[in-house]
Amino acid sequence: MRCPYCGNEDTQVKDSRPTDDGTAIRRRRVCTACGGRFTTFERVQLRELTVVKRSGRRVPFDRDKLVRSVQIALRKRPVEPERVERMVSGIVRQLESAGEPEVPAERIGELVMEGLKNLDDVAYVRFASVYRDFSEAKDFSSVIHELAGDLPRRGD
Repeated sequence: MRCPYCGNEDTQVKDSRPTDDGTAIRRRRVCTACGGRFTTFERVQLRELTVVKRSGRRVPFDRDKLVRSVQIALRKRPVEPERVERMVSGIVRQLESAGEPEVPAERIGELVMEGLKNLDDVAYVRFASVYRDFSEAKDFSSVIHELAGDLPRRGD
């Protein structure tokens, strides 16, 4: 594992333990060259997934890209990182356990929308605006009304 501080490839593992949700191994590492300490997370990948884009193009599934997309939607929102990690891990588990090596991009988008709907309303609307390619203000209105139908009314 390459040191993020000096780039040295000779690092030592000082501690390993499973994450709280059990989906990864947390490793504390020390660089033998500069003494820098850092943490890595290793996950078991059940199978190689390929994402089929709307254009028909096929690309390898990238968990980090999924995390970045979710983080953009959640920017400046009061959501704990652990909840985000649980949501992303759940999406990846669903995709891997489906048994299909190729996953339509639309399926991933729907799973993210479902997860964000349960996590944060504002992030849900933000993600929906990009995912559904909003072009007019009424597009926002329809999603907000759709969301409002799922929410209990104030005072109920």
